[in-house]
This record gives sequence, structure tokens and C-alpha cells, in this order.
Amino acid sequence: MKKSLFILAASLAVSALPSVAFAEDSPLSFNVSLTSDYRYRGISQTRLQPALQGGADYALPSGFYVGTWASTIKWIKDFGGDANVELDLYGGYKGEIQKDLGFDVGVLRYQYPSNKLDPSPNTTEIYGALSYGPATLKYSHSVSNLFGFDDSKNSGYLEFGATFDLGNGFSITPHIGYQKVAKSSDYSYTDYSLTVSKEVAGFGLSAALVGADTKSIGGVKAYASPANGKDLGRAGLVLAVKKTF
Repeated sequence: MKKSLFILAASLAVSALPSVAFAEDSPLSFNVSLTSDYRYRGISQTRLQPALQGGADYALPSGFYVGTWASTIKWIKDFGGDANVELDLYGGYKGEIQKDLGFDVGVLRYQYPSNKLDPSPNTTEIYGALSYGPATLKYSHSVSNLFGFDDSKNSGYLEFGATFDLGNGFSITPHIGYQKVAKSSDYSYTDYSLTVSKEVAGFGLSAALVGADTKSIGGVKAYASPANGKDLGRAGLVLAVKKTF
């Protein structure tokens, strides 16, 4: 597998890793969203084009949760495979250590059904997070190869973000992360985003500036699309609308 297979798959999303919603009156909740670009860890999964996404969460009052989330993608087909959907399966436990200090630990499986690529891009990560007030520090560690990238087991992603209430339904979320690709330092990078969100008539609207500080290799961006040569980590504005029910 070419090293650049990792290009489209290791990224911060404006719709980042699916987050668990703890419903007040039911342990089961659903979400659906439309985004102008599916960014994950800063890199576009959809060739800088729109994506349809949705998921379901089952969260118990005790803190245990399981869920699934899916999105349309383009990167598998761009590398000669046959999958146009990413399916995530996850489960974990979250709670409070003390007032305002919380934790979240779990496992996440990224699945690309019928992808027909070798080695497989299917990836498993374990993760742990600490939150204090509006801020969260999280680390994700791959226990398999990372998105089909050769010999990349034990890669890691460290991220820090915070959400601040601006009043009148508005919030702002700065975020920074670092993706380390095991044994392939040329493909390690820093990503960033700044998201402004607002609830309107039961819908979550967001606008985010998202990008990744990636390297150039031989004069070509490491995270360039094999389909059109565009830098998939370049800074850009991502718009999204989401409904949770």
C-alpha cells in the first residue's frame, strides 16, 4: 500500500469523531447532518466536497455507552477501492472524577465495508480523555495499522479543545491536534480548527475554519488528492447543519 493511502484517512473533522449524546429522557438518540466537506483530523475525506452523515447512540445513566456513526466518503475509491461509506462502531465509559473534572475511555473501530484494498484500511483505536470545565484533552492510540498505512500500528493522535458559550445560542470551539504516524514522520502533522455554532429551531448550525500543517515531499504535498492533486489539508471554511433527536 502506498504511504499516501493515509492521506485521506487520518484527519480532524469538523464533524470529528462521533460524540455521545446523553439524552435526558431516553438512553437512545439519533443524529443526522449535512456538511460541505467531511474533515477528519484536518484532512478532507470527501475530496473537499459535501458529505451526508448520521449516527445513533445508546447511553446509560451509569456512564456506559455504545454507538455507531457513518459518513459518505471518496478516498477509498480514489485509491482504487470500492467503498463509498465509512462506518464507525464505538463504546466506552464516561464519568466524573470530581466536580467539573470528567473522564471518557473507550474503543473505536473505523470500518470501510467491501473496500477491496490490501492492506485493509479498517482501523481500531483506543482512547482516553480528561475534561475540566469547557476544555478537553484527549489521546487516541491505534492498536492496528492506521487506515491502511503500512507498518503504522501504535500511531497516536493528541488533541486539545474547548467550547465556550457566547450567549444567545452561540458557542465557539477552538481545537488543535497532532497526528503521529508511526515510522513515517513525513506524514505526521498538526491540525487546527475554529468552529462557531448556533442552535436554530432545533437544528445545530456551524461554520468552521479547518486546516492541517502538512509537509511537502519532493515538492508535492503529502496530503494531496490522487484524483485531482488538490491539497486535502489546506485551510478552508466548512459549513454544516445537524439535527439530533
